Amino acid sequence: MPTPATWQTADPATAARDWLLERVSLYQHRDPLTIDPTVPLAEYGLDSVGALSLCGDLEDEFGLLVEPTLLWDHPTLDSLVGYLTVAIPAAAGRSRGGAPESPEDRF
Repeated sequence: MPTPATWQTADPATAARDWLLERVSLYQHRDPLTIDPTVPLAEYGLDSVGALSLCGDLEDEFGLLVEPTLLWDHPTLDSLVGYLTVAIPAAAGRSRGGAPESPEDRF
């Protein structure tokens, strides 16, 4: 499972996709290879409880401040990967004393 330090050496999109696939497959009891990154996670049965749990995991694992609506704003793995490739480096910068910035501020 990628950690914030992994983002310094790994391709951020690959690290995010791998982490998300692992978490979603765990919550939905599915083989990660059966999850299409372009299909909304709700179509795999991810409900509001699972979505909030995933948001909590993102906060715990990567030190992010995640809005509860994240998975409705980014309903597919591909969309979440795009968000995380911005959010995780920004969170790492804040932990090193950088200016606070949310991913939305960059768009």
